[in-house]
Amino acid sequence: MVVAEPYTIIKNRLVIQSFRKSGIHFLIFFGITRHHTNAGTIKASPEVLDKAFIDPAALEIWLASGEMTGKIHSFNPTVGGGYEMSLYYPQSEKESKGKTAEKEDRFTARFVELVPHNKIVEAITFDSPDKNFAGEMIMDITLEPKDNKTSATFLFKNIPPGIKPADNEAGTIETLEKLARYIE
Repeated sequence: MVVAEPYTIIKNRLVIQSFRKSGIHFLIFFGITRHHTNAGTIKASPEVLDKAFIDPAALEIWLASGEMTGKIHSFNPTVGGGYEMSLYYPQSEKESKGKTAEKEDRFTARFVELVPHNKIVEAITFDSPDKNFAGEMIMDITLEPKDNKTSATFLFKNIPPGIKPADNEAGTIETLEKLARYIE
């Protein structure tokens, strides 16, 4: 991969893109393995953001990217617990691209680590007959206070080969934008 200068090194990762969108500052990192990191700064305290991650009604609103909608089927906000959720593509979506059904991505998220106001680690398994979506993906979210804002960093590890890095990046950016609108 060729990376044009200027670029920055943060925490041993190469920042290949830094931009602002909808008032949120995004950093896109490049990793050698099937890992991906997005970060955004949101005008809220870590305490306020933390609540949005452990409230099933809130997750249904902001976790679905773009025009998708979400539905929580079960929820247990404890380490070892987790939730089962479906993300639905809008009817206007012409192309069938659901992992579970024509217009549905269903997954189970298990809480691996919950550090109030600081860190949330989820092990995510997609409900899909396609082996390209098999395996356990880790979503590691870190909340860092910065002045009157919070930097929310999403690190994805072991992204299944069926998920294109560009789609994961775009979906995470849209999700961060929805989270910011929900909170702010």
